[in-house]
Amino acid sequence: MSPSKDKSRWSPIHLAAIAAVVVAVMGFLATDLDGWYQNLIKPPWQPPGWLFGPVWTLIYALAALAGALAWQNTKASSDRYWILGLFALNAFLNVFWSLLFFRLHRPDWALAEVFLLWLSIVALIIGLRAYSKTTTWLLLPYLGWVTFAAALNLAVVQLNPEF
Repeated sequence: MSPSKDKSRWSPIHLAAIAAVVVAVMGFLATDLDGWYQNLIKPPWQPPGWLFGPVWTLIYALAALAGALAWQNTKASSDRYWILGLFALNAFLNVFWSLLFFRLHRPDWALAEVFLLWLSIVALIIGLRAYSKTTTWLLLPYLGWVTFAAALNLAVVQLNPEF
């Protein structure tokens, strides 16, 4: 296969989609809805459990599209490293929140960490805007959902006095 055909086969959108799937799988594996989670007191406004999967799928798809758009509009390889760095930090914080909350059973620690996750989304919005203004609109649902998740996380901490 010639190099030009190989490049077209692995376009930025393909690579971004693969990265989004990897992060989604890691987050899924870090999420354990065992008896501990089921026994937590949750606020009445918490969405039904079945909604989280579709919402996260949409958010990851939009984030992958935002990354691919920004990547395609870069001129310098240093810009691409910047984009990769922003997404890598965000992916780490996204999965780390699930580990703290669901695996370590520490919603209080997750509440502190979610602020960093939120800031990493703001950094993505600001950082990618220079390459494509559309990325802002694609990432706003992610920011909104994590803002909502932070409020939900806070409510869980407040409703469960052991935290």
